[in-house]
Amino acid sequence: MIRFEQVSKVYPDGTTAVDRLSFEVGEGELVTLVGPSGCGKTTTMMMVNRLIEPTSGRILVDGEDIAQVDPVRLRRRIGYVIQQVGLFPHRTVLDNTATVPSLVGWKRARARERAAELLDLVGLDPNTYGSRYPAQLSGGQRQRVGVARALAADPPVLLMDEPFGAVDPVVRERLQDEFLSLQAAVRKTVLMVTHDIEEAVRMGDRIAVYGEGRIEQFDSPAAVLGMPASPYVARFVGADRGLKRLSVTTIEPDDLEEPPVARLDEPARTAAARLAGTDARWAVVLNSAGELHGWVSADVLRTAGEQRTVGDLARRMDAWVPIGTPLKQAFSEMLQQDAGWVAVLDGARFLGVLTPAKLHEALRRSVGADARGLGRHEVQFDSVADA
Repeated sequence: MIRFEQVSKVYPDGTTAVDRLSFEVGEGELVTLVGPSGCGKTTTMMMVNRLIEPTSGRILVDGEDIAQVDPVRLRRRIGYVIQQVGLFPHRTVLDNTATVPSLVGWKRARARERAAELLDLVGLDPNTYGSRYPAQLSGGQRQRVGVARALAADPPVLLMDEPFGAVDPVVRERLQDEFLSLQAAVRKTVLMVTHDIEEAVRMGDRIAVYGEGRIEQFDSPAAVLGMPASPYVARFVGADRGLKRLSVTTIEPDDLEEPPVARLDEPARTAAARLAGTDARWAVVLNSAGELHGWVSADVLRTAGEQRTVGDLARRMDAWVPIGTPLKQAFSEMLQQDAGWVAVLDGARFLGVLTPAKLHEALRRSVGADARGLGRHEVQFDSVADA
């Protein structure tokens, strides 16, 4: 959808902001441009809508050389979200959101209807917020309006320049989550600038790590964290890149252990006898449909009266996550619940448990898979636990 071909930007004083960039952003892909201040990432993005003109090379959007397109017409086809939002203070939220549809000739009723749809999509009730002015909104709310306005004319390409940088960390994380959910629904081609490697890793399908006017590595977040292409990239992503990789490595079925299981309605003594031949100190409690109900201690089962069922003795299971959850979230759940493992579910159906040892193994397999071009299940290695 967006292609750079040997693109450079050199200013009259001889400063090279961007040096012979060549890369491509696929349709529906979110690519983050990350690097220190002055590295050329914002210049790169602003050349896409011709707010900055390249000195040499070509930029193509949907196969069309943008140098041959009227800049105004080009910009109306590209959504643009900036850190300062840039809302018109004298216009209502609804009219701000309808700005681009109105500029491209939509009738007022249609433009306002589209604006109301987008406000609702970004979590702002148009009946409540549509008649307000930007000064009456919080920073996070204004940022949502900025995203809605950028999407209002349904552009195929969205440019985002530090879009969540002006809000506090809690609001920022919530906005990131909301935008990722929105992106999953609308699948725009997004080029996003950030200086924050955590944000780049969390948001991007791929990451372009900038040096001075050049891309030092262009790859998936997992690959950038697991296999930095140079000492510069390794320093930039940080010595804790292994921990950062937890946030982009998800739980797969092969990562799970299968613990002993007790059925909700079976006699406690029956479950205790089954556990007696194992070293297990607890069992997961499931109902007849294989759905998670809780857990029960082996000691409690052994000392239960004859009339007690497993369901009478089961305890609530608070430490659980869905399959596909990032390892970071699973690890956080273990710590928050003071648990030695977390249950992993597919909907309500129990799949297995993730232990700290299995979490570590999953991370090692992920790094090995990227290095060798294999699936995670194909990676074999020696484990200290097996020694």
